[in-house]
Amino acid sequence: MTFELEHIDAFRHRIARDQDAGMRTDVMVYASHNLLRQIEKDQSLQQAVNVAALPGIVGPSLAMPDIHQGYGFPIGGVAATDYRRGVISPGGVGFDINCGVRLATTNLDREQVAPKAKDLLDQVFRDVPCGAGGDGRIKLNPKQLNDVLQNGAGWMVKNGYGEERDLEFAEEQGALWTADPDKVSSRAKERGRPQLGTIGSGNHFVEFQYVEEIHDEDAARSMNLRHGGVTVMVHCGSRGLGHQVCTDYLAQMGTAMRKYNLSVPDRQLACVPIDSPEGASYLAAMNAAANYAWANRQGILHFLRGAFRTVFGKATLLDLVYDVCHNIAKREKHELHGTERDVLVHRKGATRAFAPGHRDLPASYRHVGQPVIVPGSMGTGSWVLAGAPGAASETFGSVCHGAGRLLSRAAAKKGRNARDEQRKLNDAGILVRSESRDGILEELPDAYKDVDEVIEVVHGAGLARKVARLRPMGVIKG
Repeated sequence: MTFELEHIDAFRHRIARDQDAGMRTDVMVYASHNLLRQIEKDQSLQQAVNVAALPGIVGPSLAMPDIHQGYGFPIGGVAATDYRRGVISPGGVGFDINCGVRLATTNLDREQVAPKAKDLLDQVFRDVPCGAGGDGRIKLNPKQLNDVLQNGAGWMVKNGYGEERDLEFAEEQGALWTADPDKVSSRAKERGRPQLGTIGSGNHFVEFQYVEEIHDEDAARSMNLRHGGVTVMVHCGSRGLGHQVCTDYLAQMGTAMRKYNLSVPDRQLACVPIDSPEGASYLAAMNAAANYAWANRQGILHFLRGAFRTVFGKATLLDLVYDVCHNIAKREKHELHGTERDVLVHRKGATRAFAPGHRDLPASYRHVGQPVIVPGSMGTGSWVLAGAPGAASETFGSVCHGAGRLLSRAAAKKGRNARDEQRKLNDAGILVRSESRDGILEELPDAYKDVDEVIEVVHGAGLARKVARLRPMGVIKG
C-alpha cells in the first residue's frame, strides 16, 4: 500500500484516512524531518496505517518519534478503541507485557560514587540476576505466585521487598485489580515462578547515572532530582511469564476472529471484541502479567538498595521517583472532540504521560504532571519528562518510551568486537557489565536513534516537557 504524508508542522505529520484501504481513521506521526527519514526505512508507518483499520478505533492511530517496526503494531504506537464496541489486540501490547522503567534517586553525589563505581557495578551484578534464564533470589510456591499475579508490587512490599511509599509512586500503585491468575496458563506460571526479581536479556538493564542537566527546577525539586545527584534506573518487564501469556492468547485469536467476523489487514493485528469471553480472558491474563512486572521491578529495587548499602553504608537511601509501564492496554477515560470517552488505550512502546491536575497522579506530582522516564541507549543519556496538556488533548496521555531502534540486532553486531566496544564505553566514563557478548553488541549507542532529538519532538509538540537529563556511569546488561 502507498500513502502520502502531509506535513502539518515541524513535529506533526498526517497520513489521511483512506477508506478504500480499510482505514477507519487518520495516522498522526510525531517526528522531526530527520527522524522521519530514519523512520521511513522500515515498515513502521505501514504498520501504523494497518492499526488505523482496527474495528472500534477512536481518534487517530498514533506514531511516536521513537517508532520502529514491531509485531503487528509498531513499537512506539498508540491506539485507543471504544471500550464497549471496540477490540483488544495482543499485538498492541507486545510479548513483554508491562515492560517498563523504574527510577530512584539516592542521597549520593557523583563525586562520592565515581571512585567506587566498579565496586558498585560488581555488587549489583552479584545481587541482581540477569540474562536469558536468570533464576532469581525470590522463591515462590504456586500460591505465592498467584498472590503476586493478583496483587503485584503490593505483595512484594507486604513480604519485605520494599517500602510502603514505593506503591504510591508506581503507576496504578503497582497493581491492576482486574487481574485473574486463573487466566494465566500453567506453562506461563512455570516460566515466571523462578524469575521474579531478575532483569532478563535484550534491551533490559540496570543503570546508575547522575543528573547532568536540569531544565525545570520546580518539577525536578518535586521529583527529588538535583544536579550531580546519583539516580538508578531499572528497565525490564514480565519475563517469560508475560511472553507466554501473549503466545497463548495469540494462538486463540485466529479462530476467535472468524467467530466474530472480524478482519484486519495484517494477521499480526489479530483481535477480538473487548467484551467477548476471549477478550475478557486476555485482558485479565494481561493484567496479571502486568502485576508480575511491577512486582519484578519492585524486587530489583529491593536488591539494589542492598547493593548500594553494601558499598556506601547503611545510611544510603534509594527513593522511588516513579515506575511507568510502556507495553500495556488500559481502560481510561479521555476527552475526544469535546466528549469524554471510555476507551482501551493500547500503548506499545509508549509511555503514559498524564498532565498536571490528573486525579490518578500522586499528590506530590499533581501540580507538575506525571514523571515520564525515557531511557536512551547505554553510552548516551536518559531523560525525565513531565506530562503536559498536549498529551491529554492529542495522544490519549501518551508519549515516547525511549530512543527507538535504528539498527536491527543482527546489524548492530556485524563486524564488531564486544571487548573493543566495552573498552570504548569505559574510556567515555561508562562501565558496562553483561551476562553475554550479545548483551553489549546488540545495544550499542549507534543501534538507536538520537534520544535527545526524540525528546525535542515531544517537548516541542507540547506532549511533555523536559525536566532533567541523566548521564550513565555504570550499566548492567542481560
